Amino acid sequence: MKIAIEGCAHGELEKIYATIQVLEKKEGVKVDLLLCCGDFQSVRNDSDLQCMAVPPKYREMASFYKYYSGELTAPILTIFIGGNHEASNYLSELPYGGWVCPNIYYMGFASIVKYGGIRIGGLSGIYKHHDYKKGHFEKPPFSPDTMRSIYHIRNLEVFRLKQIKDSLDIMMSHDWPRGIYHYGDTDSLLQRKPHFSGEIETKRLGELSSEDDNITGPKVTRFLALDKCLPHRDFLQVVDIDNCEPLELSYDAEWLAILKSTNHLLSTTEHASNMPFPGLPARWDFTVTEEELSTVRELFNEDLKIPLNFTKTVPVYDPSLTPNFRNSRQPPACVNHQTTEFCQKLGIADPNALNCNHGVEDIKPPPEKTDNPDEISIDEADSNGSASSPSPSSSSSCSLDEDIILATEVDTEANLSSMSEELLSNTDGDTEDSDMKRTSEDEPCQKGPKKFKRRNHKIYEAREKDD
Repeated sequence: MKIAIEGCAHGELEKIYATIQVLEKKEGVKVDLLLCCGDFQSVRNDSDLQCMAVPPKYREMASFYKYYSGELTAPILTIFIGGNHEASNYLSELPYGGWVCPNIYYMGFASIVKYGGIRIGGLSGIYKHHDYKKGHFEKPPFSPDTMRSIYHIRNLEVFRLKQIKDSLDIMMSHDWPRGIYHYGDTDSLLQRKPHFSGEIETKRLGELSSEDDNITGPKVTRFLALDKCLPHRDFLQVVDIDNCEPLELSYDAEWLAILKSTNHLLSTTEHASNMPFPGLPARWDFTVTEEELSTVRELFNEDLKIPLNFTKTVPVYDPSLTPNFRNSRQPPACVNHQTTEFCQKLGIADPNALNCNHGVEDIKPPPEKTDNPDEISIDEADSNGSASSPSPSSSSSCSLDEDIILATEVDTEANLSSMSEELLSNTDGDTEDSDMKRTSEDEPCQKGPKKFKRRNHKIYEAREKDD
């Protein structure tokens, strides 16, 4: 299975898909899946633009609305996480994940899904310490503060991910894991991004919540950092992964069980709350039991395939009309039927519905638990890009000897510094292949370690005025 990995999409779906099609034609391959590491910008109309925390000069409709309206269809199944430049009103309707349009799936605040037997984890947003322990209290219309705090990572999602005991194959995050730069060519990184030096010195570059010790131990984790979809940028890479199961997108049973068992920890208040820790009289370890797995499978009737239940819920941008972005207003909060159906089936609460004062039938709301600095800039001075964080080191029958971490902005591995191919330029170049071989034998039709191969592509040479 070939997986294309994109850094920050910034709404440029048509260009991204066109680049992949050029790659497929040139290489004689078929890409099966596209992963995007944040700043996806699923903007459907003028009102969505008002909910995106970017300076007015960067508020552009881009091309997502064409896929939402049905004018275009995503040619490849696309899975993405949220970053810090998103239509947050729309994504907040899907806190546990869901379809933003046909064939494009958002992973929610945090999630684990499976595709072709490959286990993919994701953590949306960026880390800011002052919001880390708060609940999910934000709802549109947003204030200038909540428009930013809504995409700040919360301790609940990190706590849930830490309960995972079966290994992940790929983990995506928008922030880099803090300290990851020590595992690559730091000097080269600082030559390309000198404004990183202050944050590296003060240990503020990257996400504290994914730091831990997951990048050490018996397994090897491959960290991949990619850029935005812009001319002359390294924004796309293709990975080959052996898989043995049908190419279907499905929920992960272990993750569903964790969501259900930790539902009572959900908070929709602005008050800080701590996650359970050892020594408490109540349960603090939420690693999944066989009984909890069995309960989840029964609730889903042994069918974990993600339903194709997308429907349009708002009017779509009409380019024939003169845009009036300045006079557009933020939309009111609303509840998405995908989340309602998911929560009712699993028996958990929808934080967005609770914030909207819409009760979910047969689900009790969880009990309440008892200064924004500058955000990451969207321009070249960005301090972090999209990234994926290390997967847990505990083993399982489908574990990898090497995991992959995805990120934007800079590839910190020294052996990834050369990206020579320019697929859309007027001159041809040779593809540079880099094998990421497993420590075990390659047996493509048996469960066990999977074989990864990775290609670097410096693609998208500007022929038109796209700057």
